[in-house]
Amino acid sequence: MISTLSSDTSRLLATVDFVKEQDTVTLLPLLFPGLDGPELHTLVEHCRFSHAALLVFPSDEAELSAMVDDCGLVAALPPRPSVVVRERLAVRHRRRAAELDVGILRPSVAGADGAHRTVEVFALTVPPGSGLDTIAAYERERQHETHVAFDVVSPNPLVLRGLCATFARYGATPDGGGYNPHENGTVFYFGAPAEAKVGYRRVELYVPGDHRDVLDAHLAEHRARQPAETLLRLLTGAWTTQALATFAQLRVPDAMDGERGVEVGELAREVGARPRNLATLLRYLVMLGVVAEGRDGFRLTEVGALLRDGSPGSMRALALMYGGPFYESFAGLGHTVRTGEVAFEHLFGENHFDHFARDPHLAELFDRSMAAGSAMFDPVPTHPALTAAAEKPAGATVVDVAGGNGELLGRVLAAHPRLNGVLLERPHAVEAARLRLEEAGHGTRCAFVAGDFADVPAGGDVYVLSRVLHDWDDERCREILRHCARAMPDHADLLVVERVLPSDGSASLATAWDVHMMCNVGGRERQAGHYERLFADAALTLVNRTPLPLDGHVLHVRKARSASA
Repeated sequence: MISTLSSDTSRLLATVDFVKEQDTVTLLPLLFPGLDGPELHTLVEHCRFSHAALLVFPSDEAELSAMVDDCGLVAALPPRPSVVVRERLAVRHRRRAAELDVGILRPSVAGADGAHRTVEVFALTVPPGSGLDTIAAYERERQHETHVAFDVVSPNPLVLRGLCATFARYGATPDGGGYNPHENGTVFYFGAPAEAKVGYRRVELYVPGDHRDVLDAHLAEHRARQPAETLLRLLTGAWTTQALATFAQLRVPDAMDGERGVEVGELAREVGARPRNLATLLRYLVMLGVVAEGRDGFRLTEVGALLRDGSPGSMRALALMYGGPFYESFAGLGHTVRTGEVAFEHLFGENHFDHFARDPHLAELFDRSMAAGSAMFDPVPTHPALTAAAEKPAGATVVDVAGGNGELLGRVLAAHPRLNGVLLERPHAVEAARLRLEEAGHGTRCAFVAGDFADVPAGGDVYVLSRVLHDWDDERCREILRHCARAMPDHADLLVVERVLPSDGSASLATAWDVHMMCNVGGRERQAGHYERLFADAALTLVNRTPLPLDGHVLHVRKARSASA
């Protein structure tokens, strides 16, 4: 133990000396030979050398404190949890992350140029007899977590992508990263080019805030170089679905706080779970960014807060639906691909509309799950067709065809007090929508029609088909659109809200939903050109389309003769 401890202390001293001697302008060309001129100036402008890091292996907190003191450093103990390094060690050594206690200290060091930097000390606690000695020996030899780091000065996505591209141009390769909810910071790791003139083989970019959108592309490139790890992560996607559904079903988010941690024992008593098993679930959700773990227990992140019941934008119902009936039916995806029969109907003996309608609990859950994706609707009330209708002196009427529980129509009526509404739905859904809109204060401005697509009310000014057409095959879509066209006056607008498949093959939620619709509903997502042909078959024409959140679109449609007028 004495030799390994002195080895860690020597490594830490060498790291302190390196941080004291280097600065941004001299270090970047050493890491990236050939970097000079305008590109060097740009990097220096947007990032600064902040620290060098290493991983040490104390047996306990007292030993870590002694090591830091021996190097003349001052650091506040206990260390904060290190989510990213713990996950990397767990993957590298095929251990459960919950078995590894990895903390992080950042003692300050003054550089030769007078700048204040830090030494980042990761500490994997290796208690005697823990069996972690082999990990410590391997990591000391390979130095995987040893790196130099730069803080991004202007943390916006454009600058961040530019920095990543410049690193790549000079030979750096993506080497992982992650978002740390404890610090609200995003880390990008790179492998240093083989020609680097310093002993550090890894480079880190640290960006304040949550930049997982840019990080996703970085990690995808990293995983492409590690196909076995990539496939393993993909294969365990079902675990994620069930973990989120269980978290929501047990109402754990409702027992948690977003500001302070709650001990797992207290949470277990509140939700009726076994503490040890609940802790295992929560640590998995930490890895997903749904909860965060600190010294005082577990707390909700912004992502996890969306699984609270009744909170604004709650997606709890969606988690229960995707982890419940649709999860069961997805096991029959192979049957659908082989035979063309909808897996949901093969499993439950009827289509999902009829199945849910016969069970009041499932019917309510389905309607709430549809509303859970309502972030897609946020910009819809500002669509020009609706704002123009709202400005008519005599007022105007919006007809929501198959409008579910009235979530979208309620938003439109709230945004435009001079508009009236009509909602067409199945009988049980109409009553749910009536209650929702009356509670929102719109009951006197809205009429409710129980019926089918053949009952589309005539005489409206704006018609809405939101997430309806993707439920059906082409022939049924033509029929629905013809019912709408017959009911529409010549001046009326039709707004079709759907996810649209990209024509260039780029990544989109619509591609995933296309599989879902095939397996569970018998419908499909479509490209814009496909929708144009369906509209034309119903004597309608596409005027334009407007993007929405969650890869949605508003397709603005009019009668063919009206559009050209």
